[in-house]
Amino acid sequence: MAHADKFDRLLNFRDVGAFVNDLTGSKKLKSGLLFRSARPDEASTEDRRRLKDDYHIHTIIDLRTKSEHIVQAQKRSVPLASAEPVAPSNNQAAEPVKIPGLNYSEINFNGSSYSFALIRQLRYWSAAKLIGLMAAGYRTQAISILGTEVMSERGLIGLAYDSLAHCTSEVLAVFRVLADEKSYPVVVHCTQGKDRTGLTILLVLLLLHVDTAAINTDYMRTQQELVSEREARIVEIRSIGMPDSFADCDPHWVESVAAHITQKYGSIEDYLLRCGVNKDMQHTVRRILLE
Repeated sequence: MAHADKFDRLLNFRDVGAFVNDLTGSKKLKSGLLFRSARPDEASTEDRRRLKDDYHIHTIIDLRTKSEHIVQAQKRSVPLASAEPVAPSNNQAAEPVKIPGLNYSEINFNGSSYSFALIRQLRYWSAAKLIGLMAAGYRTQAISILGTEVMSERGLIGLAYDSLAHCTSEVLAVFRVLADEKSYPVVVHCTQGKDRTGLTILLVLLLLHVDTAAINTDYMRTQQELVSEREARIVEIRSIGMPDSFADCDPHWVESVAAHITQKYGSIEDYLLRCGVNKDMQHTVRRILLE
């Protein structure tokens, strides 16, 4: 299948291996195994059929938070399965937007370690206010405190550094899926398929020793793929206190993050070892995805 195929309502979808091979004029990566996209929640019946029948997708790695899943379920007016007064798990919250017949791996990439690391950067009263709002169920207002006081200051590159430092268990969870041959073909996505997906794909492509220029072209491709929803995304971003630039791809992001991995951790292999992705797992991912 051509990696540039357009879907009815699934944005930013591409075959990572085929895209990189086209860019580099080589057959370095296997195609038809690793895909990336924006959230497939709005995928049409035909889109869903094509994912299963044409691309033979077996596993979807969903990197979103429980809050994002709850918002998506509410958009569809779908009641969550859990009627008990207990907060639903991330898996339960995601259930209403899943595509039947596919295996899901729910990995809240910016999980509790990352969130607490950002909260620790807040002033005392701001942190207290945020915790109070979260406890009262005002998630968007709580996140806007972080957005205004921490995330805007850190910028997309700084937040990627924070993810590398604090999302090590999540990186391990992703690579556990990728090191299992039975998982493939795999789609990795978050909301836009830009930041969390971008970082995940960056780590995989660095492990496969793909040139950073090609990784950057793949990352920047997201900018044009998401043009149709940029205005709506800006509204969302402003609602959580962040600047419009967070809707875009930073042309220096890949180069900066790749350099940071080398400078701070030594190499991509050393960074992954730090996350618990052992040499056998790294070798397996390479064997599966490299020609």
